[in-house]
Amino acid sequence: MFFLDAAHFVLGAWLGYLWCLTRILLPTPSGRQRFNVLGALHAITHEILTVTTDTYINSQSVVELFTPLAARFTDLPITVVLDNARYQRNHFVMAEAERIGITLLWLPTYSPNLNLIEWLWKFVKAECLHGRYYATFAPFQQAIIDCLQDPEGRHKAKLATLLTLHRRMRVSARRVLGVYFFRRRLIDALLSACARPTPSCKE
Repeated sequence: MFFLDAAHFVLGAWLGYLWCLTRILLPTPSGRQRFNVLGALHAITHEILTVTTDTYINSQSVVELFTPLAARFTDLPITVVLDNARYQRNHFVMAEAERIGITLLWLPTYSPNLNLIEWLWKFVKAECLHGRYYATFAPFQQAIIDCLQDPEGRHKAKLATLLTLHRRMRVSARRVLGVYFFRRRLIDALLSACARPTPSCKE
């Protein structure tokens, strides 16, 4: 099972918070260059697959991300949890997902807190953007890539605590029924994925 979503990082001022007796001034770059990341986060292992661009994320980007997912898990059912953005919920994406054998599980309306990858985007912003100055777009872009790939495993312990499926979810009363049925479908998909023993399921 994967949780899919896009994040749009803008080269600019990312404010942090600090209590101090003197005012601290940080430089900030000018311009509005964007680094867009479409990611799919594995619900158990927290492996992240991405498609990146400095232009736009569209339906073709979503389908482009489906291809490595289907190639890496040919012997297991794949469920992708995603929101109702137009570039995701359309006939082209749904037809391609069905063609390559991926099940799409749609989030209830206005429920980003149910998408596990949202917590990863918040972590990336806090870890490498807030209160940081990048003079040009290249180091800004590389900092985000390094944080997501985490080649040295520096963030593994933090993410293991942060990215848990049983995080407390606060929802309004009128959305309780939609969230209830979503959770049932989520549990069914997880049980289906773990029907055949794999190392990740045994853990």
